[in-house]
Amino acid sequence: MTRLQPIYDIAQLCSQKGLSQAIVCPGSRCAPLTLAFVNHPGFNTRTISDERSAAFIATGIAQQTSTPVVLVCTSGSAAYNFAPAVAEAYYQRIPLIILTADRPTEWIDQWDGQTIQQEGLYGKHVKKSFQLPEAESHVDVSWHINRIVNEAVNLSKDFPCGPVHINVPLREPLYLQKNESIKFSESTRVIERMETHTFFSEEQANQLIADWNGFSKIAVVAGQDNYNDRLAKVLERFIRHQKVALVGDVISNVHSIADTIRYADSFLGQCPDSVKRALQPELLVTFGKSVISKNLKLFLRQNKSLKHWHIQPKGDVPDTFQSLNKVIESEPENFFELLMNTKSASEFELIKRQNFYTLWEAEEHRAKRAVGQFFEKSELHELSLLQEVITQLPARCNIHLANSMSVRYANFIGLEAGKKGIRVFANRGTSGIDGCTSTAVGHALSSEVPNFLIIGDVAFFYDRNAFWHNYALPNFRVVILNNHGGIIFNLIDGPENAPERQEFFITNQKLTAKNLCGEFGFDYLKIESARQVKNALVDFFTFDGKTKILELEGTQKVNKNAFEKFKKHIKSTYQ
Repeated sequence: MTRLQPIYDIAQLCSQKGLSQAIVCPGSRCAPLTLAFVNHPGFNTRTISDERSAAFIATGIAQQTSTPVVLVCTSGSAAYNFAPAVAEAYYQRIPLIILTADRPTEWIDQWDGQTIQQEGLYGKHVKKSFQLPEAESHVDVSWHINRIVNEAVNLSKDFPCGPVHINVPLREPLYLQKNESIKFSESTRVIERMETHTFFSEEQANQLIADWNGFSKIAVVAGQDNYNDRLAKVLERFIRHQKVALVGDVISNVHSIADTIRYADSFLGQCPDSVKRALQPELLVTFGKSVISKNLKLFLRQNKSLKHWHIQPKGDVPDTFQSLNKVIESEPENFFELLMNTKSASEFELIKRQNFYTLWEAEEHRAKRAVGQFFEKSELHELSLLQEVITQLPARCNIHLANSMSVRYANFIGLEAGKKGIRVFANRGTSGIDGCTSTAVGHALSSEVPNFLIIGDVAFFYDRNAFWHNYALPNFRVVILNNHGGIIFNLIDGPENAPERQEFFITNQKLTAKNLCGEFGFDYLKIESARQVKNALVDFFTFDGKTKILELEGTQKVNKNAFEKFKKHIKSTYQ
C-alpha cells in the first residue's frame, strides 16, 4: 500500500456511498485529493477557480440532486473562501463534504506559506469537523481515515442534512512519481446507517387528535423547503377535508396546492388591525424553514397564537414567532395524514373552523384581484417585467430568486397552482447576495430543465465569477433588474432617511451586463421600453443552446415609485 492510498480511497469510499459529484479548486497541497476524484470513474469532477463561487456551485448541485457534493481546496485562505456557502448550506440543510488540504501539523504557525489554523475552521456552521491523521502506510491510519469519511458522509445525509468538514494534512511529495498511477482499493469498507421511520403510537395519535379538536381557529404556515410530491398531495386533501388556512411563501414550494394562501405578504402589510385580529389563529402549525415575509412574521409575533406546533423529524427548532410550545418529531406528511379525516367535536365547532378559514380565503381573493388589477397597466418597471417573466415560465423549470428585492418581488407576484412543474430556490439560509448566481449555476450544471435566475445588479456583479469556468450552460437564463444600486435601502425604514445612503448604503454602480456577456459569449438582451418586452421575451424563452441574459436598465426612482404604488393599490381595497 502506498503512503497516499488512504487518501485516494476517499474517492472510492464516497463513490460506494452514492456520491458522484465533486468540485475541486486549483492548488498544489490538495493534489492527492484532486487526482483521486478526477481519476475515479464514478465521479463527475469539475474545476472552479474561485473558491467562494465553487462552494456555492457545489451547494446548488447538492440541492438539485439531494445528494452530498464533495468540495476540495488547497490550504490557507482558500478554505476561508468556502465559508459563506458553508453557512448557507448549514442553515438550508444542504449536504456537503468539505475536504480542505492542509500543511503538516508541525508547520502550523511557523510562517510557512499558505498555512493557517484550519482545524475547526467553520466553527458551528458545520454539523461536525474532523481532522484526519497524516497519511502514511500503516493499517491503523487507513482504518482511521476510512472510519472518519464513513461517519462524515452518513452525518451529512442524516436529517437535518448539512455540511461536514474534513481537514486533511498532507506531506510532500504530493504528486505521482514517474511510472506511478492511481489505483483504488477494491475492499474499501462501507459503514451504512439504516433509516427508520417514526410513526405515532396509538396513545400519541389519540392525544394529538384530541388537542387538534380543541381549536377552531387554525393556521398552517409552510416555510422554505424543496418540493415534496407526497406532501403536496396530502396537503391538498387535508385542506379540503379540514378547511384550514395553509399560508405559503413562494419559496415554500406549495404553490401547486390550489387553496394555498399565497398573497399573505400583500394583504398583511396593508390591511387594518381589525382584519389582523380576525385572522389571529388559536393554533399555529408550522413546517419547513424560514419565511420571506416580514409582514407575516410581524403579524404572528404581534398576534400570538395560544399554541404553536412545529413539525419536523428531528433536530433543533427555532422559535421564530415567539410562541413555540410543542415540537412534533414527524415527517410533515405523516402528521397531516394522521389528522386528515379527524372530525370536529360538534357541528358548531366545524362551522367555527370553516368560518375562520373563510376569513383567510376572503383576504386571499381580495389581494389576488388587486394584484391582477395592478398589472393591467402597461407601465414598465421591475415589478411588471418580473410579472411577465413569471407568467411565461415553461411548465417544467427551476426559478432561482436572488436576495434583496428579487425574492420579495416574486413573493408579492406569486405562483399560481397551474405552475405545478416549477421549483423555486433561493439562498434564504443566510439571505446573503454573495452566491446567488453561483448556486443557480450549480443547479444548471446538474439538471436538464431550464433554470431561470431573477437577480438585482449589485448581487449579480458581486458574484460574476460564477461564470469563470469552462462549462456550458445552455439551459441557463438570467434576468437582471439593474437600477444601478441597492434599491432596498431606498425602501426599508431607516436608510431612506439617512443623508449618507446614496454613497454608503445604496452602493451606486455604473455597470451593465453587456461587456460580461461579450467576455463569456452569452446572448445579451436589453429592455429600455415597454414595447421591447414582447420580442425580448420571445428570444429569451427560446432555447437554442446559448446562455442568455436579459437586462432591464432603469432608475431607482421609477422602481421605488412603482413599488409604492403597488402597496397603495392593495391598501386602497380596504378603504
